[in-house]
Amino acid sequence: MGTEQKVAVITGASQGIGAALVNAYLDRNYRIVATSRSIKASANPDVLTIAGDIGDPETGRRVIEQGLARFGRIDTLVNNAGIFIMSRFTEYSAEQYAQIVATNLTGFFYITQAAIAAMERQGSGHVVNITTSLVGHADSRVPSVLASLTKGGLDAATRSLAIEYAKHGIRVNAVAPGVIKTPMHPAATHDALAALHPVGRMGEISDIVGAILYLESAPFVTGEILHVDGGQSAGH
Repeated sequence: MGTEQKVAVITGASQGIGAALVNAYLDRNYRIVATSRSIKASANPDVLTIAGDIGDPETGRRVIEQGLARFGRIDTLVNNAGIFIMSRFTEYSAEQYAQIVATNLTGFFYITQAAIAAMERQGSGHVVNITTSLVGHADSRVPSVLASLTKGGLDAATRSLAIEYAKHGIRVNAVAPGVIKTPMHPAATHDALAALHPVGRMGEISDIVGAILYLESAPFVTGEILHVDGGQSAGH
């Protein structure tokens, strides 16, 4: 199999934003390495699916190794996998803490480390992290300190990695969403969630996909935290 075609690695790829990103990058003529706990095999020869828990350090390494073995290169990594649990700070359990840190931070660390090593060898690459608008704009109606703790780490790491690898041909950016209409939000909650945004609606999956594709096609943009949050980051 030739190695001229670009390759995107997408975590949390079995549903919602991740599944939409798989289709969007395929439409841009990328080959895809798609991973999540429950992802199914694909009949498309341009899609390699790898099932695994991204919170396990071995999963990230394995995804990049198998992607390189199948397609010969890694051009983009979208760190889409994440866990969000809304709770008062004192009511989080030790199990919830461990689960959120494993997925949001440990998973990011190991797959990104392996991906950037591959990108550095080829002299180019792009990493996009999915954070949350709550990192910089806390909302008392949405108590979620573990999201701020972990996704705030990705926010800071985005800028740090962007500067560290700027001269190596590797860009690192982030998208900070508001509340997006995905399967994790039951329809009965949509009105209340829409009201959290100054524009009066929830975001659509296409809003996030469009932002990521913009960053993909913006070679002079690195270290950017792109807010796609219906105005939440501007104020209430």
